Amino acid sequence: MANLRAIRKRIGSVKSTQQITKAMKMVSAAKLRRAQDAIVAARPYARKMREVVQAVAARAGADAHPLLSAREGKKLALLVVTSDRGLCGSFNAGLTRAAYRFINEHRDRYEEISLFVVGRKGRDFFRRREVTFRKEYIGVLGAVSRHHAETIGNDLAAGFLSEEFDEVQIVFNEFRSAISQVIRFEKLFPFALETAGDSKAGGSDVDYLYEPGQKEILASLLPKYVETQIFRVLLESVAGEHGARMTAMDSATNNSVDMIARLTLQMNRARQAAITTELSEIVSGAEALKG
Repeated sequence: MANLRAIRKRIGSVKSTQQITKAMKMVSAAKLRRAQDAIVAARPYARKMREVVQAVAARAGADAHPLLSAREGKKLALLVVTSDRGLCGSFNAGLTRAAYRFINEHRDRYEEISLFVVGRKGRDFFRRREVTFRKEYIGVLGAVSRHHAETIGNDLAAGFLSEEFDEVQIVFNEFRSAISQVIRFEKLFPFALETAGDSKAGGSDVDYLYEPGQKEILASLLPKYVETQIFRVLLESVAGEHGARMTAMDSATNNSVDMIARLTLQMNRARQAAITTELSEIVSGAEALKG
């Protein structure tokens, strides 16, 4: 009977967990819809912003703005975008392992790698491995705003302009679908003028008149470009996190159903064994009385 009580207690515990995973799946599904709408709306603007900056920068040249100046990449700033909460499968683990592997593989290429971390999960991962990071941003993905993107962009741009680092890259989970997030490394700056040149060569040869001028327009556009790209990355990460959590909670709910079925079968067998034992004892007692 003690074994039977333990099985019943475990079934009750699994059912309680199942209710939690069901609720978390529903919450993540609702949040995913909003996050997916946000990233779908943000991508065309970010893409068009990149095209405009490429077109102007390709004609203005590398001397038009400090963010366009290419240097010998000896110092790297790496922005790692993770989430603040867990229970989302391998969403954070895969990303942090990829970033950690990248750092170890490129130690010989760069004299110094400055780490900027978004999210508690990334911060805790690198802290456990005693990897120092330049700055952390906690609580950003809970309510992503342009202000967050502007703050992060200003920190990265200030370090680049002051020559504290020569290159800035971002590693994040790009949202593809609720069940698919792809780890991406993107260079933020220096801006890839060669891409702009290729685009110009393959596109229209028409030039434009600029008012007040190319340099002034770039000075206004580039900070907005940096902010827009970081904002898009944050939205990609938010949508990916909710998709990964919804998938993980759905899998956990299905596993709990299977576990309850197995435990129920085990409980029934234990109960039948107990009944058989009691019947055997009753029959034995009756035979003993007859004797």
